[in-house]
Amino acid sequence: MKGDADILAFHRELVSIPSISGEEAAIQDFVVERLKAHGVEPVRVDDSVLAVAGEGPVVLLNTHYDTVPPSPGWTLRPHQVEVDDGKVTGLGANDAKASLAAMCAAFVAAIGEGLPLTLALGVAAGEETDGHGTQALLAQLESDGRKPVAAVVGEPTNLDIAVAQKGLLIVEVSETGTACHAAHGERLGASNAIRLLARDLVAIERVDLGDEHPFLGHTTMEPTMIQGGTARNMVPCDASVIIDLRTTPAVPHEELVARLEAAVRGKLEVKSDRLHPRETDPEDPVVVAARAARPESKLFGSATMSDMAFMKGIPAIKVGPGRTERSHTPDEYVLESEILDGVRFYGELLRAYAAKAWAE
Repeated sequence: MKGDADILAFHRELVSIPSISGEEAAIQDFVVERLKAHGVEPVRVDDSVLAVAGEGPVVLLNTHYDTVPPSPGWTLRPHQVEVDDGKVTGLGANDAKASLAAMCAAFVAAIGEGLPLTLALGVAAGEETDGHGTQALLAQLESDGRKPVAAVVGEPTNLDIAVAQKGLLIVEVSETGTACHAAHGERLGASNAIRLLARDLVAIERVDLGDEHPFLGHTTMEPTMIQGGTARNMVPCDASVIIDLRTTPAVPHEELVARLEAAVRGKLEVKSDRLHPRETDPEDPVVVAARAARPESKLFGSATMSDMAFMKGIPAIKVGPGRTERSHTPDEYVLESEILDGVRFYGELLRAYAAKAWAE
C-alpha cells in the first residue's frame, strides 16, 4: 500500500471476496495476511481483526468487512468487480470496503510516521446484523488496558463528519379482547382487540418525545407492523403493533418507555433497547482534528445505524469515503478518487490528533 495504485488494487481485491454477514472467514484471512505483508501483526478476535501499534493515547479506526446480501436488480455480478473510468462497482465497494481500504492504508502509513499515539485498527464482522464484531473488539481493547480516547468509525459519509447518531428503540403494544361471532359482537358487548389497539395508536401520537436535538432533530416514531384477528367473521381477541422509534439524547429510552406506557391501555413490551443514541461534543479533539484534516467537511447527525452505537464513553465520529445513498443498492459503486481522498483524510486526521496529544 505504498502508492495509489496499490491502495486501489487492495480495494478491488476486498470487493472481489464475498463477505456477506456470517460468511467473513475468507476476507478475514485476506485482511490478516495483507496486514502481515506490511509489517503489521494483527490478531483475530473471533471473526474480526484487530491490529495495534505505537505508544500513547489509543485512537481506534473502526470499520467492517461484512456486507448485506445483494439486493434484487443487479445488472452485474455482485462480486465481479467492474472499473469504468474511475468508478468501481461491486457489492460492498461503497459500504464499507472503501473505508476499509482507506483505513488500512492510513494505518500502515501512520505506523511508519511514528506518531505519539497507540493506533488501533478494528475491522469488524457482523456490523450489518448485530454488531457483535465491534463489541468484541472494544472488549478486547479494554481487557488489554487500551480503551480508546477517540474512535473514528468508517462508513460512507462523503467525508462529512457525523458527530451524533440516532438510537433505536422497538416496542410492541398488544391488546386483548373477547372472541365471538362478528354478528353478535355489539349485542354481547364483546371487546374488540383491534378497536382497542386503534385507540392506543391514537393515544401515542400525543406523547411528548422530547425537544429537538441540534444535529439529530426530533425522535421519530412509526408503527411498522400490525397483527390482529383470525377470521373475517370473528371479533378479534388479540391485536398487536410494533413501533419503531429513532431516538435522540433528548429523552433517555427508559423515560420514553414510561411515557408510552402511561399513554396506552394495553400491554407495552420492549423488544429492543440496546442501540442508544450517541453524540460527541463538536469541540472534542477528535472532531477538531477531523475538521482540520478537511475544513470543507460538514458536521451532521446521522439517522442510520452503525457500530458508533457501541462507543459508549468514547468520543467518536462516523466518517468515510463514498456516499450513504449508494449503500445496499443494486450496482453499488464508489469512485477511486473518493477512496484516495479517504486515505489522505484519515492520515491528516491522525496527524492532527497526534499534534494535539503531543502538545498536551
